[in-house]
Amino acid sequence: MEKKKVLFISQEIKPFLPSSDVSEAARKLPQGVQESGKEIRVFMPRFGVINERRHQLHEVIRLSGMNLIVDDMDHPLIIKVASIPTARMQVYFIDNEEFFKRKGVFSDEKGEEYDDNDERSMFFCRGVLETVKKLGWKPDIIHCHGWMTSLMPIYVKDIYKNDPHFADTKVVYSLYDNEFNKNWDARFDEKLKFEGFDEGIIDSIKSGDYLSLNKAAMEYADGIVMGSDSVHEELKAAFEETEKFKLEFESEEVQPKLMSEFFDKVIDEEALIQ
Repeated sequence: MEKKKVLFISQEIKPFLPSSDVSEAARKLPQGVQESGKEIRVFMPRFGVINERRHQLHEVIRLSGMNLIVDDMDHPLIIKVASIPTARMQVYFIDNEEFFKRKGVFSDEKGEEYDDNDERSMFFCRGVLETVKKLGWKPDIIHCHGWMTSLMPIYVKDIYKNDPHFADTKVVYSLYDNEFNKNWDARFDEKLKFEGFDEGIIDSIKSGDYLSLNKAAMEYADGIVMGSDSVHEELKAAFEETEKFKLEFESEEVQPKLMSEFFDKVIDEEALIQ
C-alpha cells in the first residue's frame, strides 16, 4: 500500500528560528508523522536571520530558477535544503533576495511589521506549490502552520482547483496564538485580483487583517487544528462552531500520533460541504 503523503508548510521551524508554538509544532509533528509511516516534505521561508553555514543550507539547482509573478512583478524563486540529522528530516527553504534576505523575520529592527508581508506570503505559498509540482510529488494533505500560510487553503481550493496535481489534495490549517498587528498592504485586493482569485474571496480578505485571513483559511481548509492552548476569542468561537474535521489542542507527547490519525480521517472521508 502506497504511503500517504503529507506536506508541512510553516513560517517557522526550530532550530532554524527561535522556539515558539509554531516552530516547535512544525519541528516535531513532521518527524512524528513520518515515524507513523507517512511520507513527508517540509517547507519554510529562508529568512535572512537563518545562518546558512551553521545549518548547512545548500541550493537545489534542479528546483531553482523559476520566476513567480506577484503584483505584475517577476521574482526569482530559489530553493535551498538542509537536514535535521536528529530527525532524519529534510527542510526545503523558499528563498528570494527581495523578500527574504533582510535581517528581520516579520518586522524590522524597530518592531515595525513589513509593508510587503502580503507579497511575501503569496510568494511563499505559490513557491511551495510550484516546487512540489516540479518535484513530481503529489501531497494527500497540506498542513499549514502560522499566518504566513493562511492563503494556502485558498490557493489550493481556488487558483489551483483545476490543477490535476492538487485535485485530491486536502488542506489542514492550525490556529495559533501569534497575531500580527498591522493590516496587510492597502493594495492587497488589487494583488489578489491580479492573482486571479474569486471576487467573493477578495471581498472577504481584502482588509488584510489577522482575523479575516485566519477565518478564510478555516473556511477553505478541510480540517482545523488548535495549535495553541489559547487563541483569539473569535477564532476559538469559529473553531467550536465549525462542522469540519477538527482536532483540539493536545500535549506535545501525544500530538504526533493523534495528528497522523487525524490526517487519515481527513484524507479518507469527504469533509462536510459548507
